[in-house]
Amino acid sequence: MFESTLIQITAVAALGILSQWIAWRFRLPAIVIMSLVGLLVGPFFNILHPQESFGDVFHPLISLAVAIVLFEGSLSLDIREMKDSRRAIFRISTLGSFIAWIAGSLTAHFVAGISLDVAFIVGGLFIVTGPTVIIPLLRHAKLKERPATILKWEGLVVEPFGALLALFALEVVFWLNDLISSTALFIFFGASILSVIIGIGVGFLLVKLIEHGYIPEYLKSPVVLVSVLLVFVLSEEIMHETGLLAVTAMGIVMANMHLTSLKDLIHFKENISVVLISSVFIMLTASLSLSTVMDVFNWKMLSFVLVMLFIVRPVSVWLATIGIDLPKNEKLFIGWISPRGIVALTVSGFFTSKLSKEGFVDAEIITALTLALIFATVLAHSFSIGWLAKKFGLRATDETGVLIVGGSAFSAILGEAIQSFNKPVLILDRSYGALYRARQLGIKTAVGDILSEYTKYSIELTPYEILIAATDEDAYNALICHHFVPELGREQIFQTPIHTDDPSDFSKAIGGKKLFHPEYDIHTLNRFVEEGYMIRKTQLTEQYTYNDFLEDDDHKMIPLFAVDSDNELIFIIHSKEYTFEAGTTMISLTSPSHKMEKALEKASNVEFPTKG
Repeated sequence: MFESTLIQITAVAALGILSQWIAWRFRLPAIVIMSLVGLLVGPFFNILHPQESFGDVFHPLISLAVAIVLFEGSLSLDIREMKDSRRAIFRISTLGSFIAWIAGSLTAHFVAGISLDVAFIVGGLFIVTGPTVIIPLLRHAKLKERPATILKWEGLVVEPFGALLALFALEVVFWLNDLISSTALFIFFGASILSVIIGIGVGFLLVKLIEHGYIPEYLKSPVVLVSVLLVFVLSEEIMHETGLLAVTAMGIVMANMHLTSLKDLIHFKENISVVLISSVFIMLTASLSLSTVMDVFNWKMLSFVLVMLFIVRPVSVWLATIGIDLPKNEKLFIGWISPRGIVALTVSGFFTSKLSKEGFVDAEIITALTLALIFATVLAHSFSIGWLAKKFGLRATDETGVLIVGGSAFSAILGEAIQSFNKPVLILDRSYGALYRARQLGIKTAVGDILSEYTKYSIELTPYEILIAATDEDAYNALICHHFVPELGREQIFQTPIHTDDPSDFSKAIGGKKLFHPEYDIHTLNRFVEEGYMIRKTQLTEQYTYNDFLEDDDHKMIPLFAVDSDNELIFIIHSKEYTFEAGTTMISLTSPSHKMEKALEKASNVEFPTKG
């Protein structure tokens, strides 16, 4: 329908982001929405034809996008994150992948009916679990640390090796069929090693240049991005499909050199990755032919997918983890979750063209086979991961946790009030003594600097999706909030009111949302608590509304937060207007006069009139 290439490029990006928004709005797996949108605008309604419109640049664009996404993912592969999961990750990524390759190849041959030569090539391709799919699923499922770490590392490490394994199988098949010489086979191994060396070298050099100030702040992200593209292209020119290996090695090296500004680089790459992943999925699915989509429903394809889902993956994980101290529920869970993604679909096109060119008649089935496995695994795992994690007791939490940075008298009673609604609460401070009141109230505490890399890796922060910066330093609060925006989102980050002479000196774009009334800074709130102010819970009714609550002048009262009928926390911001329904519980900090009134009421058995 759209003939203009410019319109198609814009439409692809817009549809990708729209799919992401729909997925977020209705809490659905993004990849499912993107795939459906791509199929609708492509093979079903013929609105977009990206591959035809983009011509020769279609596959290079996809390859560069995948390289950036893979590099962004590998930047998070800090060795310290493995902790007690090292053996499991190593065994699943090596022995497990080998078993899955052999078993998957035999399944493709005996169940899907393709030749043994082609089967061993696609078998290597199908071990790729796809970080572009698995990482969003892990965030959505709120998994406990160990299974989440194992699945993330497997996805990021196996992705380039899976493509490389399939390429190795291709070279061996060509050699066995006298299509290439033994020399070409050795060149392939040499090129793979060289690509890893290039990635490691460039990653090491970049970190040193950034650390010593040779690259200005505003050029750091652009320089790293261009370097990723150069490393990928150089490796691809040396040997096709080794570029993914090179950028993964580059990312892992940079992640483990503990660069101080790595956080900003990750934030920049994450923003690009969202756009690229969205666009790539729309482009790939919209470019499929209707006949290829229909081939997915062939009974042989469906049988192949079922065997891969219920036999090959679980058995390979189970055998690979024998002798490892991994609980049965985690083995079963990891053995089920294995969604395939972008790399499998993009690389399958390369193998199809290569094999077809050399006269392998069943090469055309590779795309349909890959598509069937991707759709099946994405749908099955996207919709089951949350339920299964809960069933196996592997969710970090079912409730939204709150992290309060800054130990004080007020932080302690605020944390206790939040915790009374079955919400996980952690109060963190750089001083052990500042956490004394919180420990007395039975609140979980931790000592450390929230901005420290050590704290990040030594304290489990996964359950805490809301952050409140409540230290007595306004600048530090603002810095904390700015630091966590990429991870939590600005809507989930708060700080206590600024108590300096001129609050306008602080940029609104840096700090978090200001809680409570501007006059009640952390020093004032702490003084109130020391004077005997206490937490008061008031339930709104049809007769006693939110307006009545605000107009209650009997006692000095500072609204803190509300808890609605779904047990969701709503923190009170002075600049925002609220409308709360009956059944909502209002939590406020109330003057001691209310406490004395209640005591007198109890002592005299006389009920004082109350509005709350």
